[in-house]
Amino acid sequence: MNKTVIISDSNSKSLKIKKFLIKKIKPNLVKRLNLVIVIGGDGFMLQTLKKNKDKSNLFYGINSGNYGFLMNKFSGKNIIKNLSKAKMIKISPLEMKVSSKNKTKKCLAINEVSILRQSRQAASISIKNGSKYIIKKLISDGVLVSTPAGSTAYNMSVHGPILSLNSKKISIAPISAFRPRRWRGKIVSDKSKITIRNLNSKKRPISAVADNIEIRNAKIINIKISHRIEFCLLYDRNRSLQKKIKLEQLKREIN
Repeated sequence: MNKTVIISDSNSKSLKIKKFLIKKIKPNLVKRLNLVIVIGGDGFMLQTLKKNKDKSNLFYGINSGNYGFLMNKFSGKNIIKNLSKAKMIKISPLEMKVSSKNKTKKCLAINEVSILRQSRQAASISIKNGSKYIIKKLISDGVLVSTPAGSTAYNMSVHGPILSLNSKKISIAPISAFRPRRWRGKIVSDKSKITIRNLNSKKRPISAVADNIEIRNAKIINIKISHRIEFCLLYDRNRSLQKKIKLEQLKREIN
């Protein structure tokens, strides 16, 4: 694919921007190969990236949703200049492999994998990195495993650490830890192979969620960074993903 492709969410704001861009962007006007312009919110961008995981595209997001952390602000006046001068960053997703009663399923997560209790009973889980325990028994509402790109999303809401994009780290953060109360999680290498095991699947069922894809009644969850997949995202010079993450880090320090 050598031409610019424009895709959008189905809401009226997204469709209006798409209609404008179809008229504005003429063939060969933007000197970018394999460019995909994605109009919508963060959720729509995540869906689009996963659908195109096997393609070597450049993705430029235009926010028409709420927060739009992965997106750029729309500027009809400067859109051609912004597209031409946008800077590229590469991110790799988490690969989640879930074993439940009679099946095994794999999913990708660009932001985080959430392990959540699915009943009134708190989850009882163990967490390993390779053959070594990170924690032998955690009683909690769940745990989050986050990429640097996702560390400012749900991870930040549960007081997990904000990771720099170039940190080569993964965050493991508990959700409402009950025992041990003081366990605050751990930061591990992006080469880690994390195994989360449900210690009491009959009484305390859990679900595993890769971004927005849920698998219920999970027994064993294996998580690692899929280094073979790289998503290439484009950002306006003054609105890079690195700068957005640094701003969130600064806000936390001030607060």
